[in-house]
Amino acid sequence: MKKIKWLLVGILAGMLFIAGCGGDDETKGDPDKTTITYWQYTYPSKVEEIDKIIKDFEEENPDIEVIAQDYPHDQYQQKIFAAMKADKGPDIMNIYYGWVPEYVDREYIQPIRDEFMTDEEISDYYVDMVEPNKTDDTYYTLPIAVRSLALFWNKDMFEEAGLDKDTPPETWDEVIDYAKKMTVLDDNGRYEQEGYGWNVGGQGLHMFQQVMLRQFGVEPYSDDGKEVLWNSEPEGYDAFEYWVNMSKEHKIGDQNFANSYSEAFISGKAGMIIDGSFRIGDVQSSTDFDWGVTTLPVLEKGGLESNYASYWTNAIATGVEGKKLEASEKFLEYLIQEDVQREWMKNVGELPAAQALAEDEEIKEDPVYGPFVKGLEHAHATFFVRAEKEREIMMNKVDQILLNDADIDKTFDELVEEIQTVRDEYFEEH
Repeated sequence: MKKIKWLLVGILAGMLFIAGCGGDDETKGDPDKTTITYWQYTYPSKVEEIDKIIKDFEEENPDIEVIAQDYPHDQYQQKIFAAMKADKGPDIMNIYYGWVPEYVDREYIQPIRDEFMTDEEISDYYVDMVEPNKTDDTYYTLPIAVRSLALFWNKDMFEEAGLDKDTPPETWDEVIDYAKKMTVLDDNGRYEQEGYGWNVGGQGLHMFQQVMLRQFGVEPYSDDGKEVLWNSEPEGYDAFEYWVNMSKEHKIGDQNFANSYSEAFISGKAGMIIDGSFRIGDVQSSTDFDWGVTTLPVLEKGGLESNYASYWTNAIATGVEGKKLEASEKFLEYLIQEDVQREWMKNVGELPAAQALAEDEEIKEDPVYGPFVKGLEHAHATFFVRAEKEREIMMNKVDQILLNDADIDKTFDELVEEIQTVRDEYFEEH
């Protein structure tokens, strides 16, 4: 009898467990509400702002519940991949724009429905840089905000080095010259303070391909994105050597210093960094020195201005349908409205993605946000096919030069060949 009793208890427990694992129901708890999930990576200001947005959205839409979940950046993609394979993924996911082609390949995300927003409406609503995010000539995602790059400088460190604290560098040669005056090495040649937060893994890849190459007169890719043109002209080799030698020869910064270039700047150990507008919040809240922001340097005064644009963007997962799809589209529509974008800029630091707001004179003249908005006028968004793989290749090749003294030109050719292989493999299937 006891065996039968415990057998029944076990069966009942199992039934309760199975019932508790069913995450695909149209509603949870309140049968009058449709519940949807929103995933993002952990970035404090973004998480806080999304929570505020959800609260406001739910007040306006009491029949919809939005559950937000965030994961550390270095685990985020793995969490998505594992969840989608198990059919336990989110309804809406916030992903890096460079990941979109891979997510389309994996059939993780679905196209934006014409009934919700047509391709023409999307193109008219957003700044031009959103256009390259189309995959197979179709929009799959919609961003809240976009990002460009600008130069942050530590005015106190400038003054200590005998530089005019209110006059940031305008050219790359000036960046090197000013940075040398601020760089401090110990007796063993180790950095105690770097003049410029030179890096590869942060903004380095983007800086090289969309800023340095273009300013040296080289188009980074063919119009269709299939060919890597970095070494198609002698100037491409010049651009790569110039960029790498900032660290190798001029020793104005090291990518491994102080954990990261941004930490070095925020802690007062780097005189200058180039970063996205998303860094503004961290700099404002975590520094105790005087600082400024200016547009990116050029090769020579009056020369070509170029910038890199990027963004995180929102996609509805494949398989979301019915009431969940309607609720997801309603939340997505709320996320991208102009009022939300204005608040996002103030609280997160990323720039409005709506064309109308990008042309707002008040925003353009802001001393902090203005340089980033002006940068959008010259910005290019890279069509990545495998963003993380391409970044990994760049980091490995640069390490060979900096750590093993590999030949710069030869390594550059190898770098281009490997990046080209990644693209060839992708376009063979598309």
